[in-house]
Formats: sequence, C-alpha cells, structure tokens
Amino acid sequence: MRAVTTSRTRNHARTSVDGLRFAFGTLTVLPVRVGRWDREAARAGMLWAPLAGLVVGLASAAAGGLLLLLGAGPLLAAVASVAVPAVLTRGLHLDGLADTADGLGSGRPAEDALRIMKQSDIGPFGVITLLLVLLAQVAALYELYAGQGWAYGMAGAAVTGAVARLALTLASRATVPAARPEGLGAVVAGTVPAGAAAVAALLVLAAAAGAGGALDGPYGALRHLAAGVLALVAAEWLLRRCVRRFGGVTGDVFGAVEETAATAALVVLTFGG
Repeated sequence: MRAVTTSRTRNHARTSVDGLRFAFGTLTVLPVRVGRWDREAARAGMLWAPLAGLVVGLASAAAGGLLLLLGAGPLLAAVASVAVPAVLTRGLHLDGLADTADGLGSGRPAEDALRIMKQSDIGPFGVITLLLVLLAQVAALYELYAGQGWAYGMAGAAVTGAVARLALTLASRATVPAARPEGLGAVVAGTVPAGAAAVAALLVLAAAAGAGGALDGPYGALRHLAAGVLALVAAEWLLRRCVRRFGGVTGDVFGAVEETAATAALVVLTFGG
C-alpha cells in the first residue's frame, strides 16, 4: 500500500511539473521546453496558467514602473506595460483575438468561419478589434498611472495578467468542447474539472483582492475583486458566444478570451479611483 501511495505521489508531482512546463511553454516565450503534450499535462498546465500570467503581469508592471522611475510620463509607461505581454507571448493572444473577431464578424457558417480563422491574414474585423482593444488597455493603464499613482498602475498590470490567464483555466473546464479535432484548443478543451476550476478562481480572486487591499484597504480590495469578477464575466460571455457560433473552442478563441478578460479588468480598475 505504501509503495502504491508513493508511486501516486511521484506521478502527481511529475504531472504538476509537466503542467508548469506546459503553461509557461505554451503561454509565454520563456525558454521552457514542453515535455508532454497530452491531456493530463494540459489539465495541469491550464491550472497553472494564472501563475504564468502573474509572471507576465509582473514583467509588465516592472516595465511601466521602471520608465516612471527614469522620468518618463505615464502614457509611455502605459504603452510599455501593454507591449511587454505582447512580446512575452509572441502576440499569440492578440493574434487569436483578431482571428476570432474575423470569424465572428464574417457571418459565415461555422465551418467557413473556422476556415477564415485559420488563414494567416487579418481581415477588417480583426484590425478594428485589435486597434480598439490595445487603445483601451493603454488608456486604462494611463488612467491608473497618471490618475491614481505608480503603485496602482503596477498592481493593475500584475493582477490583470493573472486574472486574464485564469479566464483560460475556466475556458478549459470539462463542459467546454473543442471546435476542431486538432490544435491547442483540442488539447486543452474540456480538461479541467469544474471543481478544480472553481478553486483556482477563488484563489486568484482572493489574491487580487489582497493586492487591492494592500493599496487601499477594504475599498481597494473590493475594486480589485470587482475587476476580476467582471473580467471573468466578460470572458465567459465571449466564450459562450464562440461555442454557439463555432461549435466549440479553438486556440484563437482562447486568445480572444484572454485579451477580453485583460481589457475588462483594466477598464473596471479605472472606475472609482
């Protein structure tokens, strides 16, 4: 019995490490080799996704804070804080957002819309969506840096990184199907049990509230919690629309869900400052 328990513990630890590699190897450009590409590793990876997002968010916050420390203005700091996540993800999520916008905006049947999303070019819906989303993110971070102070801007960037990847964890829950039999979406779709997704959400939202509380007491905790919750609501709305429209999720949909959550969180954080 002890040998069986030890073996299970080792397998769990190995899967957890493989999940970390999967999360950082697929969601960032950090030099992490993905050792396993199966659904068990994908499940662990999607549960670790908020941690990968936090690392990206901290890098985003550091870039903005460093520019402010060097004497740059809040607008340039905001641009840097938006640019860093794009660089650290190779623009993967932004590309997914543009492709999803083209697919949704095409008005075509699901099969044709999915084919449009796989094309390498970006259509007018994608261009417009990218422009508006990036402008909204820069404007929101500018409001945080200029109107509320460097600490609020940096905290907003860090919290947003974790909450946006939490949206990927929730989008990977067991009730969400894949739209295609291949690709990243097919690997991670439906892998995360609902209970594990709920626990991850509670942990990330509690951490977001804690960060806000450290800045501004109970009111700050409530603002950051509201930003996290409303960001997930926006991401869930898009997710459900895509599932109805395409029959499931794809890697592009995951990117769109992440960027939607990030933008919503930043915008909500600007309210009531």
